[in-house]
Amino acid sequence: MVGESMKNTIPRSKFNNMVHSDPNMSSTVNEEDYSIRPSSASAMSPTFYDPNRMSCDGSPMTMSPWNQTGSCNGSKAPWAQFDESVAANGLIGSLVREEGHIYSLAATKDLLYTGSDSKNIRVWKNLKEFTGFKANSGLVKAIVISGDKIFTGHQDGKIRVWKVSSKNPSVHKRSGTLPTLKDIFKSSIKPSNYVEVRRHRTALWIKHSDAVSCMSLDSDNGLLYTASWDRTVKVWRLSDSKCLESINSHEDAVNSVVARPEGMIFTGSADGTVKAWKRDQQGKSTKHTLVQTLLKQECAVTALAVNGSGSIVYCGSSDGLVNFWEREKQLSHGGVLKGHKLAVLCLAAAGNLVFSGSADKTICVWKRDGAIHTCLSVLTGHTGPVKCLAVEEDRDRGRESTSRGQRWIVYSGSLDKSVKVWSVSEIAPDINPAAKMPL
Repeated sequence: MVGESMKNTIPRSKFNNMVHSDPNMSSTVNEEDYSIRPSSASAMSPTFYDPNRMSCDGSPMTMSPWNQTGSCNGSKAPWAQFDESVAANGLIGSLVREEGHIYSLAATKDLLYTGSDSKNIRVWKNLKEFTGFKANSGLVKAIVISGDKIFTGHQDGKIRVWKVSSKNPSVHKRSGTLPTLKDIFKSSIKPSNYVEVRRHRTALWIKHSDAVSCMSLDSDNGLLYTASWDRTVKVWRLSDSKCLESINSHEDAVNSVVARPEGMIFTGSADGTVKAWKRDQQGKSTKHTLVQTLLKQECAVTALAVNGSGSIVYCGSSDGLVNFWEREKQLSHGGVLKGHKLAVLCLAAAGNLVFSGSADKTICVWKRDGAIHTCLSVLTGHTGPVKCLAVEEDRDRGRESTSRGQRWIVYSGSLDKSVKVWSVSEIAPDINPAAKMPL
């Protein structure tokens, strides 16, 4: 159970200050329920609900030139299509299935993978259900895709590997787990391979002993990083599924990990810290060394993202703030984005845009110009906390991208059991408020 794993992970003295990025939600999601649960952001902090702590002089919700609101409630069809000419930026469709809260998303080309607490992984193509497969246990907290392989991280601490059939792309077969049974057997023979994970409890160092909260793929170097509530980050070699290293990275649950191809790794934790690590290749193994602790705070770090060029590192926290650091300035602190009333639960970066999803049920769209970030829009429509985000280039509107700015397809998964699909441009809409004023 989630509650049990969290009790084992967080000391009681820290319970009000430390949070995981995953709310332990009941089947009925509402704001009051979210704010008091131990795995949500603490309501003890007076600034947590401060309505005045917003971007610029006012809330992005009211200052934004456009505020998109979803209108798909009650739709029976899996995907509700909308006329794209109605809004240049906004909702394209919504997926609603009564099978569980959406905890994870992964998008690749024309496919979208969604994971929920129903243990199902759904696959969508062209906004229609394509196929699906199911794990034996453990809600699906993270999904990453590497070629024809799909890796899923679960609440039960397992990492499952699935492979797409070469004969039938709609068929996904379970091809194994990380670590493999062979490696577990070989490691279990040596007592030195056991480490203490809790008081009076030991486990193999190559296995996660608590929920796998997030994963990050370094395709260039053939590595997979998995982070867990057991406070460790593990490094896997994709070619043979071997665990190369277990990093004792934090004093509390690790909520986010981002791996960069140049060898930098960033981790964020419920202990309120963000850390930067440097990878050194040592023969067939790896060694990660702590380079810098970017942030120390009382509030839990709930999400991380790095932009495409690797120049900016973003961190979302349970206090609703997004901090960022600039790589070109030796990872010096660049500023704070203030746009949410409740915890930031997920982040995504694409092009010059940054997307932040929150427990306040909204998604803020930020545009970066140097170190300056402007809130272009607040996407609304979810009726529950926004738990996960995925962004893909809008290939269907490639011709428009030159004249109207790069366009992106944004997928948002929520604890309201829905996935919404948005079309977003890097150019703010040209709206003249004066023209809308009554004469």
